[in-house]
Amino acid sequence: MDNAQKIMQKSKQLKDKVARFEALSRHWEDLVTLVSLGIEMEDVSVLDEVKQGYQSFTLALENMRLETLLFGTYDKNNAIMTLHSGAGGTEAQDWVEMLLRMFTRWAERRGFKVETLDLLAGEEAGVKSATILIEGLNAYGYAKSEMGVHRLVRISPFDASGRRHTSFASVEVMPEINDDIQIDISAEDLRVDTYRASGAGGQHVNKTDSAIRITHIPTGVVVSCQSERSQHKNRDTAMKMLKSKLMQLAEQEHKDKIEDLKGVQKDIAWGSQIRSYVFHPYNLVKDHRTGFEMGNIGAVMDGELDGFINAYLKAASLGQLNLK
Repeated sequence: MDNAQKIMQKSKQLKDKVARFEALSRHWEDLVTLVSLGIEMEDVSVLDEVKQGYQSFTLALENMRLETLLFGTYDKNNAIMTLHSGAGGTEAQDWVEMLLRMFTRWAERRGFKVETLDLLAGEEAGVKSATILIEGLNAYGYAKSEMGVHRLVRISPFDASGRRHTSFASVEVMPEINDDIQIDISAEDLRVDTYRASGAGGQHVNKTDSAIRITHIPTGVVVSCQSERSQHKNRDTAMKMLKSKLMQLAEQEHKDKIEDLKGVQKDIAWGSQIRSYVFHPYNLVKDHRTGFEMGNIGAVMDGELDGFINAYLKAASLGQLNLK
């Protein structure tokens, strides 16, 4: 039964891809026909319709072309994203909350489902750390481009003097591992702690030790989950997160240096950022790996990230990423 469901899911994905290609082909043929009729009838009134149709066609074609760049082993999987505040105190924790909203909005725009697995609120404001699950086809393939340190420059709302502050937050992205991938983890290598869940979730969540924290002793990897009221369900989810993390580390063991195991992540501070978000003295979001930038910072913070993700995928496919 499980194998049949996987085959049916794969079949549906392939059929959907073929259907989108055929729809795109029909769209192009309709545009060519419209242009031909306009020329034959010398009717310039069709020009606006042709322009709009061509814009929507090129956008759909570009999205389909980018999907061909998602050839990684786990690109089609769901994504587990973890955010941590860095240098900047309360300001950095507020920055994590802003990023959390930004990624949630981006995922929703793409039709992905977002579930909060773990969240640790800041003492005064914002979020110290958060882990979310982004569910959808190719979620990891797209979200992996966001892995690294994100830098914020703005006039701090927490500074009575109105001074400009720089804050940092790290984003870690790993694929959710399916049950059919076997990773052996010894029970003796695990330390499991239970604690009381925080945040919203009803009286039951807040009054019982349903949250789970698992530490993999040999590697020091720590994962937490408090999304469910059931301790058992939280443990299952945490184990999935741990397997994903250990798989990711195992995949990268061939790297030359130990510090490369974290990919492009380094210290959550100055000099290690992959992208800068400047609110003052001007508005600009710039990705330092690809050079792609946007001046509409409000749109970016509302989830308009496809430009940055597309630029990353193109540069990665050509080996042109700046990871220094």
